[in-house]
Amino acid sequence: MRLLLVEDHADLAIWVSKALRQSGFAVDVVGRGDHAVTALLTQAYDLAILDLSLPGLDGLEVLRQLRSNDKTGRLPVLILTARTSLEDKVKGLNLGADDYLAKPFEIAELEARIKSLLRRSGNIMPTIRVGKLEFDTNARLATVDGKPLPLTPRELAVLEALLARLGKPVARNVLFEKVFSFDDDARSEAIEIYVHRLRKKLEGSGTVVSTMRGLGYMLGEHVDQH
Repeated sequence: MRLLLVEDHADLAIWVSKALRQSGFAVDVVGRGDHAVTALLTQAYDLAILDLSLPGLDGLEVLRQLRSNDKTGRLPVLILTARTSLEDKVKGLNLGADDYLAKPFEIAELEARIKSLLRRSGNIMPTIRVGKLEFDTNARLATVDGKPLPLTPRELAVLEALLARLGKPVARNVLFEKVFSFDDDARSEAIEIYVHRLRKKLEGSGTVVSTMRGLGYMLGEHVDQH
């Protein structure tokens, strides 16, 4: 899952983005409202975390522009701000914000709200089963035969992206965008490394990641040919 964090307080942005990346999210960070609009119109995101007090363009105006554009009209937006007045909260919700979290906050609560918004926006089932693999979309936990499957944050991101299109191919560049943020020093070929590692960890689970020539990768249940 790829998120955009719009926050002009550098230390806070570093802290939040680091915590979310450790949880398996790809996170892009911008510190200006006008830069946020540009990023959201040129890159596909699963969710935006938006501060209100921003240079360049106020957060409420950013939200208004997002909701008036067909491309970003349904993007989940979580407002994260020190503005705690009822008036600001009502304005944000009326403009189409999906949730509102006041500063200061706990990372655990932020992650819980992000997960909730992603589930609601994608109509994701609470639990997805493929072969012996079971994935809890709420806890973002993969198990095989009831035992936790040890995944790095990026392996988890690959698995989530493939599960989101279960039984359908996901192009390599699309997978790359779900796993890496724009400040990561990586090329699209790096996805092959994480797909390979995920395949190794799924061995014996009845779940396979197939390479679809010219189309990308597809997650599905292993079918015994014999």
